[in-house]
Amino acid sequence: MKTSPFAPKTLPVLAPIRGVKLAACEAGIRYQGRKDLMLALLPPQTVAAGVLTRSKTAAAPVLWCRERLAQSRLGGRARALVVNAGNANAFTGMRGTEAVRSTAKAAAQAAQCQMDEVFIASTGVIGEPLAPSRFLDHLVTLAETASDQPESWQAAAEAIMTTDTYPKLARWSGKVGGVPIHINGIAKGSGMIAPDMATMLAFMFTDAAIDQAVLQAMVAANTEPTFNSITVDSDTSTSDTVLVFATGSAGAPISDLESDAAGQFNAGLHAVMRDLARQIVMDGEGISKFVTIKVTGAENDRAAKVIALAIANSPLVKTAIAGEDPNWGRVVAAVGKAGEAADRDRLSIWLGDIEVARNGEAAASYQEAQGAAYMKNPEITIRVDVGIADGQARVWTCDLTHDYISINADYRS
Repeated sequence: MKTSPFAPKTLPVLAPIRGVKLAACEAGIRYQGRKDLMLALLPPQTVAAGVLTRSKTAAAPVLWCRERLAQSRLGGRARALVVNAGNANAFTGMRGTEAVRSTAKAAAQAAQCQMDEVFIASTGVIGEPLAPSRFLDHLVTLAETASDQPESWQAAAEAIMTTDTYPKLARWSGKVGGVPIHINGIAKGSGMIAPDMATMLAFMFTDAAIDQAVLQAMVAANTEPTFNSITVDSDTSTSDTVLVFATGSAGAPISDLESDAAGQFNAGLHAVMRDLARQIVMDGEGISKFVTIKVTGAENDRAAKVIALAIANSPLVKTAIAGEDPNWGRVVAAVGKAGEAADRDRLSIWLGDIEVARNGEAAASYQEAQGAAYMKNPEITIRVDVGIADGQARVWTCDLTHDYISINADYRS
């Protein structure tokens, strides 16, 4: 599988987060010759917040994390995170539930904490039972070798990859209430990416001291314009998980969502989530074009987003982009099928800065050669004004190529 043309030439080096240690290894869960299991150890005062898939066939680890987040809201703590790749432990019945409990028990023993303080995520093939016996013994070794060094962050990011072509890391450092604060993030995602509360696996860690309720509000709000505003193929995973862990080791507690310190931290959290979300699309399976869809003039922001997703998820639009074909009629069709208010005779469309349609018909100044030349760019922006009101939205997506078909046709082979 070839590396995404948008893969970074160098990976960011993540600074230590005081109290957070990570390790990863090859457990042979599905893949050979690559890392597929990671463990993060967290200090005793760590709080957790997150959002999880709304899929009605959610994986067993998602249900486990949902319970842990509920406990976190009641004062529960997080002491460990275990993530495996290669097997999603989804649609696996009671065996899946038992696999999660066995993993939590082994991780708790390795981390010297309670089972309820362990968070778990899995990614990979759906419907195949996960045999935890294949990797539980590794957790003790991982706990013993866990480190806060930069290489441990990259190793953890590599261990959660499936069809990803590069590990995804992001960082932010700044002053919050006059105190230096760091946020590190890792994520995985390449296919089966579509917004539905969370759309992949993403884990962020910070040394900020922040009330769980405040952190939860920030994570939920920031998910909408970041992880919930990306789509590769319109398919929501059974395992989608976004978790943020705050160790409190930097001091200067944040307890008021409206405070200046909260605003400063929120800006940093948003920056990391936005960075990781864009990286996921830039590694979309078979990608050759990174695409931004902007919709304005909608009835409201929600309607604008529905329209933007209709365009972003349209196979006809996505294949036209892959073929560098400025077929803006497909954009018109996608707007029409979205089901939201749109004025056909006030509809306008731009490819980048090129106006291709105005007030329901081809723009008088538009030349097909202009559009064709623009579509050769590696990054494409499609902008649509639907002529109703002031609603607006932005969605990131990619094109649909032959490579996407090949990757997914051979996924279990």
